[in-house]
Amino acid sequence: MTELQSRLPDPMRFFPGMGAIAAGMSKAVHNGTIPDSTVYLVHLRAGQLAGSTYHTLRQTGNLREAGEPEDRITAVASWRDATCFTEAERVALELVEAVLTPGPGVPDELFARASAHYDDHALWTLTVAIGQICFFIPVALIARPIPGRPVGQNYSPLSRR
Repeated sequence: MTELQSRLPDPMRFFPGMGAIAAGMSKAVHNGTIPDSTVYLVHLRAGQLAGSTYHTLRQTGNLREAGEPEDRITAVASWRDATCFTEAERVALELVEAVLTPGPGVPDELFARASAHYDDHALWTLTVAIGQICFFIPVALIARPIPGRPVGQNYSPLSRR
């Protein structure tokens, strides 16, 4: 079997400031207003919707490190009929689907339900968490970093030109 290769080399080679952007986004999202596990659940669902093995494996690993049981991790793909998620987690998963699935966007009714579970700070945090994963999805789909490898070691040292 051929060793997996990324399509592009590490973007830090071309954009050294990207690390600071990623760190800033992470700091903004992991501010304590919503549980880190909710952020990872949302990111996992986004990776699944986008068809990104890289993000799916990365967020699965984050959830495991956060102590999430396997049944909850596995059930993210079919969260609507899974009984292991809180109402707040369910609305967060529904929000990421509304953002990433073609359609009318986030309806007022969904926003109202989200507002019942999250205050303004937490809603902004959830919004930024969805934006964070949406920033990195094109990177994963186009450059195709190597799934399962740690950040900084997930790109092949390709030299295309």
